[in-house]
Amino acid sequence: MTTLTWIIGSSLLMSAIALVGSVTLVLKEQTLQRILLPLVALAAGSLIGGAFFHMIPAGLEQYGNNTAFYVWILAGFSAFFALEQLLHWHHCHRASASCKKPLTYLILIGDGLHNFIGGLAIAGTFIADIRIGIMAWLAAAAHEIPQELGDFGVLVHGGWEKRKALLFNVLSALTFLLGGLLTYVASFNFDIAFLIPFAAGNFIYIGASDLVPEVKEHEDVGANTINFGAFLIGIALMLIIKLALEP
Repeated sequence: MTTLTWIIGSSLLMSAIALVGSVTLVLKEQTLQRILLPLVALAAGSLIGGAFFHMIPAGLEQYGNNTAFYVWILAGFSAFFALEQLLHWHHCHRASASCKKPLTYLILIGDGLHNFIGGLAIAGTFIADIRIGIMAWLAAAAHEIPQELGDFGVLVHGGWEKRKALLFNVLSALTFLLGGLLTYVASFNFDIAFLIPFAAGNFIYIGASDLVPEVKEHEDVGANTINFGAFLIGIALMLIIKLALEP
């Protein structure tokens, strides 16, 4: 398979994950909340583990151990922080009846920008090394599943008809493909090695600043234990992949 095929295929699969939101239509609210937070914790561990076990080592190899490398990590971290500040929106992983309709548009806009930047970054990892690209995609996909569950629920609770909510959720996810194709085209004329540390910064921000706060202050000790265990499983999965891919 060519690099372009990997980028297009992985982008379409990432967009298809938006369809998982329809699961919220058949699950009871209590059941959804029971599985959602462990999934969020698993995603947080996967993203942070992916950044430290895969993205940063690969970036050091491709870009070199210099100040600019760490600047790009912080640029990736700051980009998502700025995105959320600009839109006054954060990943709403829990479907809430208090979410009003104007927020639903912000969620779609934010999701589209988020996926576009993610497409840029992950395509850059595929171009650098297919193995790193696969790992980055897996970590990002782990994050998308709980996000899409929550976002779809918010759209429906905000007054959207279910089919329309599903359609627009998928359309906003397709910006991932747009970002990936833009990166591929740009790679013929520009050095895009900076996208690896940039993606690492994205992963660290989403995992540590966006997902961990969702699960770290549960009142139930048992739930906290399950969530922390899911977080460690996410990290362990990235470590196992790292060891399996090493020559």
